[in-house]
Amino acid sequence: MARDSEHDEGGYGRPPKHGQFKKGRSGNPQGRPKGVSSFKADLAAELQEKLALTENGKERKITKQRAFIKTLTAAAIKKDIRAVNALLACMRSFGVGVEEQAAESVDVEDLDLLENYLVQQRKKENRSNSDAAGSKSEKPRPSGKRK
Repeated sequence: MARDSEHDEGGYGRPPKHGQFKKGRSGNPQGRPKGVSSFKADLAAELQEKLALTENGKERKITKQRAFIKTLTAAAIKKDIRAVNALLACMRSFGVGVEEQAAESVDVEDLDLLENYLVQQRKKENRSNSDAAGSKSEKPRPSGKRK
C-alpha cells in the first residue's frame, strides 16, 4: 500500500500521475495531424503529375515540371524580361549551361604567356619592395623610449 501512495505523490524526476500524459494522448493534441504532407512533398507530387501536350501534331505526355520549363523557356525566347531573369536564375542555381574547361584542353602557348606574365609581375613587385626598403633605410628610426 505504501508503494501506491509514493507513485501518486511524485518527486524529483517523477511527476505526479495526475500531471502525466495519459497513454495514447499527445502533449499537443491540437498539433499537426499524422499523415498530413508538407508543402515540399505536395509540390513535388504535383510537379510529377503528367499532362497531355500536343507538339507538332503529336500528342505526348510530359510532367507538369517539364511543361513549366517549356513555358518559361518559350516566354524567355519571346523577350519577356521577367521570364529571362527567372530562367537565368534557375540556370545559375542548377549549374546549367556552365561549361568547365578541362586542364588538358589548355593550350601550351597560353601557359607560356601566363608564365611570362607572372615572371614580369614578380620582377615589378621585387623592384617596388626594394625601392620601399631603400627609402625606409634613409629615414631616422625613432628610439624605443617614449616621452
